Amino acid sequence: MKNYTITVNGNVYDVVVEEGASTGAPAAAPRAAAAPAVPKAAPKATAGAGSVKIEAGAAGKVFKVEAKVGQTVKPGDPVVILEAMKMEIPVVAPQAGTVASIDVAVGDNVEAGAVLATMN
Repeated sequence: MKNYTITVNGNVYDVVVEEGASTGAPAAAPRAAAAPAVPKAAPKATAGAGSVKIEAGAAGKVFKVEAKVGQTVKPGDPVVILEAMKMEIPVVAPQAGTVASIDVAVGDNVEAGAVLATMN
């Protein structure tokens, strides 16, 4: 038997699938929605992780990296540009600080919530 958690239209189901011959459909029981797992991107150019995470707001492909490690940024300055649904989406610094790490590279596919960079 294998256990799976499946989300359909915001409803979360625990599903048990029996291996081998099956005589019927597997039973699914709804449960309360849990926070989705967020895959983490592998670090690409890191000078030490910062305390402020800059995360992707949507899934997409890294189109351009605007900031460099050690660069001082202001709130709203673009750090990474994502491409999603043929649109360029800037991911900006949430506050003033210094970029501590860039954790993605151009061409990387990222999920919503993935850490793209950190800053102090």
